Amino acid sequence: MSKRKYSAIVFDLGQVLLRFDYKYFVEKVNRHKAGIGERFLEHYTNNYDVHRDFEKGLISEKYFISRMLEYLDHTIDEETFCTYWSDIFSFNDDVIALLPVLKKNYKLYLISNTNSIHKKYGYQNYEFLELFDKLILSHEVKFIKPEKEIYLELEKVSGFPSEEHIFVDDILEYVDAAKSLGWDGIQFIGYDDLVMNFKTKEIL
Repeated sequence: MSKRKYSAIVFDLGQVLLRFDYKYFVEKVNRHKAGIGERFLEHYTNNYDVHRDFEKGLISEKYFISRMLEYLDHTIDEETFCTYWSDIFSFNDDVIALLPVLKKNYKLYLISNTNSIHKKYGYQNYEFLELFDKLILSHEVKFIKPEKEIYLELEKVSGFPSEEHIFVDDILEYVDAAKSLGWDGIQFIGYDDLVMNFKTKEIL
């Protein structure tokens, strides 16, 4: 059996290249009003369709912020919300260090369910993103994982056959969606497992 050819390695952003944890947001807003962070998360979770619509680019940044400030009883202002809500990221340094190694032999792409606030206030200026040939961001293309259209948007950019793409994401449903289109995929559970998978597939 011949070795599978890979041309495009596609990464997810959150919980793969960047860790994120909303507890940092909760801690910050609780300094302004005790318990408001937990109340916010309850509203946020119960109205997750608002978050999804924002990540699909279906509602404006202004409308989204206004809803979030309602959940916070207007305890903080708009600018503070955007700063706190985006100050949740930390680097997954081991995985990021793989990017320049992979780039020597493959095109690198990124697909992320994300939004304009996290981009602008959070990760926009992270240097490692410059290693990617293209970023496919949900709020810009108006599709979210696991919708097939977001993967097809990347294929339009890469120009490679479906089977030459491999996708790394921490959410199995999103990996399976890519596989249903003919891509290969790896569910990210940690750096060591990712490297093992890359070596097994002779990518590294």
